[in-house]
Amino acid sequence: MQDGAAELDRTDRAILAVLAVEGRIPVVELAARVGLSKSPVQARLKRLEAAGVITGYRAVLNPIRMGLAHVAFVEVRLSDTREAALQAFNRAVLAVPEIEQCHMIAGGFDYLLKVRTADIAAYRRVLAERVSTLPHVAATSTYVAMEAVKEGPL
Repeated sequence: MQDGAAELDRTDRAILAVLAVEGRIPVVELAARVGLSKSPVQARLKRLEAAGVITGYRAVLNPIRMGLAHVAFVEVRLSDTREAALQAFNRAVLAVPEIEQCHMIAGGFDYLLKVRTADIAAYRRVLAERVSTLPHVAATSTYVAMEAVKEGPL
């Protein structure tokens, strides 16, 4: 088990698998699916929430239906990788709504961003006005996604 990882048994994993697809499932139906009664499932849900395994419940939105069909992955190289610079970059990324994901990378660049916009023109504006102006950005490289083969819950 990794540090910080919760102990999950087969039933916990079954509950999580159902919730990942059907987050609004009634507890009674969830209990029936995993072979328990309502009370033990409720107790497990509370434990999983308290342990931080379940961090919330939300609607899964279709970005294409929302007019956000353009996806670009952006490699970012920083001019400074000391801790203060990394923290400044991390804080600034949180304020850019078009950045859907941000991952620090061990490799030939420092961060990989997933940026979602309406189209290439909107992406160019986000790149020029938001991404390139983030703290300590020295260079970026963009890769435009042509199709999402797999996205979604665990």
